[in-house]
Amino acid sequence: MRRVFSSIFTLIFTGALVFFGAALWWLHEPLTLKTQAGSVVVDLEIEPGTNPRGVAEAIVASGAKTPASWLFLWFRLSGQSRQIRAGSYEITPGTSPRKLLSMLVRGEETLKSINLPEGLNFKQVMVTLKSAEQLRPDSQGLSGEAIMAKLDKPGVHPEGRFFPDTYTYAKGSSDLAVLKRAARAMDKRLEDAWALRQPDTPLKSPEQALILASIIEKETGKPSDRAAIGGVFTNRLRIRMMLQTDPTVIYGIGTQFDGNLRRRDLLTDTPYNTYTRGGLPPTPIAMPGRAALLAAVQPAKTDALYFVARGDGSSQFSATLDEHNRAVNKYIRGR
Repeated sequence: MRRVFSSIFTLIFTGALVFFGAALWWLHEPLTLKTQAGSVVVDLEIEPGTNPRGVAEAIVASGAKTPASWLFLWFRLSGQSRQIRAGSYEITPGTSPRKLLSMLVRGEETLKSINLPEGLNFKQVMVTLKSAEQLRPDSQGLSGEAIMAKLDKPGVHPEGRFFPDTYTYAKGSSDLAVLKRAARAMDKRLEDAWALRQPDTPLKSPEQALILASIIEKETGKPSDRAAIGGVFTNRLRIRMMLQTDPTVIYGIGTQFDGNLRRRDLLTDTPYNTYTRGGLPPTPIAMPGRAALLAAVQPAKTDALYFVARGDGSSQFSATLDEHNRAVNKYIRGR
């Protein structure tokens, strides 16, 4: 009888060892993944409120070739089944069940990114958002006014209100969430810049600083000229001289602008025509970056009232109209 019990015990012990060994092997062995659209990367979506068994089933349904019951058992035995986070994930080749659970518990979602460069206007921002990969277009079809209301900024004009930067987001995120982050970033950058303003600035408010910064952003071809361009516009504001800046005129023309700025455009009055109206335009004309914000509140000390593009991205600065006319003849007319 003892031999029988001994044999049974040996079988059970051996079976347990085999099972334990197989379990360890499975936990560390990369999952076999189905090929999807020519890729072996499996996209996994876990909705909020999904229980551990549902998570295991979602993994298999997404394209991982392993029994869902094994995954569920592993989740339970690990003691981490309730720590799995909802979100968008990618299961890549080489991912084992052990690594997969760690990824789900840590919430290591697959992130995408979108770049909003300096100088974009609001319409261009919306086009960029629309073309972003796997970003939910909740803003599409909404007016600028409606979008700002959803961003808790009712009555605020959307132009220039978003900080140019690269923003990451989880797949399936709302474009409004990206816009809200960009708006908060601009609020913070503008607040910081305004706190650094020169005591003698003619600007009366952060709003005016944002407007001037947007003009500087559009006028700057070479970064090293940015502060000097800010100095020219600051000098003009201080003596109540027309800003006479082409980017504001172009902005006022809107979608009718064909790429060629004509003399009649400079004479046609719009709220943004700084050849026909004094002071700053009513709103920003684009998204300024941090350097442009600083150039608006900390412009270079200069006597210049004019500048003209040299054709290489840099600008020629002049203190008098005669000097400026000579620079125009040299760099624009080739005389």
